[in-house]
Amino acid sequence: MQKNRKRKTLQELTLKDNFMFGAVMLEEENCRQFLELVLGFPIEKVEVDKEKSMVYNPDYKGIRLDILAKDEARTRYNVEMQAVKHEALGKRSRYYHSQMDVELLLSGEEYSNLPDSYVIFICDFDPFGEKKYRYTFETKCLESDTVRAEDGRTSIFLSTYGQNECEEPKELVRFLQYVKADLEESNWDYEDDFVRKLQQTVKRVKENREMGVRYMAWHEMLREEWNDGRLEGRRQGRREGRREGRKEGRKEGRKEGRKEGRKEGKIEDILELLEDLGDIPKELREKIEKQEDMITIKAWLKLAAKAESIEQFTKQM
Repeated sequence: MQKNRKRKTLQELTLKDNFMFGAVMLEEENCRQFLELVLGFPIEKVEVDKEKSMVYNPDYKGIRLDILAKDEARTRYNVEMQAVKHEALGKRSRYYHSQMDVELLLSGEEYSNLPDSYVIFICDFDPFGEKKYRYTFETKCLESDTVRAEDGRTSIFLSTYGQNECEEPKELVRFLQYVKADLEESNWDYEDDFVRKLQQTVKRVKENREMGVRYMAWHEMLREEWNDGRLEGRRQGRREGRREGRKEGRKEGRKEGRKEGRKEGKIEDILELLEDLGDIPKELREKIEKQEDMITIKAWLKLAAKAESIEQFTKQM
């Protein structure tokens, strides 16, 4: 079976990987402590929106809300992990602010009742090149230092590549050093209680079989988006040679591409689950990889998620 891209297993993830970050911050106490660490003011309680965090909404342009939360004062928080540098980060933060505001206005809020909102990017790079651990932006009046728009919007960009330790709390610096760490370094003792708590949460996530299945489903969702018939559609479209032919070719290509991508993705998921149980016999691996029937593949995936041994899976498949 040909694989489009090599993916990390759940065991290989660190906090900077979006799935792991979302899983860790879905625990509301972790999220609350993180927000207090970054913002510097006490927060009594945080509610994480589990329906919107870690979910891709196809109606919006590529927006994935890693963590969407609110506190007892109705303040909204959107926290995003950025392991790879993207262009126009400032405009991305503007877009995220707008999405939170639109939802509140649709629920009947007056402009004056819009709560404060924070968009926080955790960047595994230096987003502005000033070697700062933190960059904070609020609306500013260019003509006066005393006039404030008071629009309630704050955007914060954290960087794991800061060099101004003396200007930031040591707890924030240690947290960002932990985010920057590779797999081996992520197990080091950073001499910080919050980091130790996050390390324990990461360990629990990796030991949870249900989280393993959720990770596979999440990865398959991204793979389908990535593979949305891009190669098959282009080849088929070029062969048609005419405008309508290209249109039909792309349509058919996307369909075939999605179908093939789903099949390969689920087979890959089955093998990964079985690898957690031990070495997969060559004959069994080949049988799984050659299976074409999606109903059978889906049944095997459910069986692999519940199996306690490869022998048990083999007997029941």
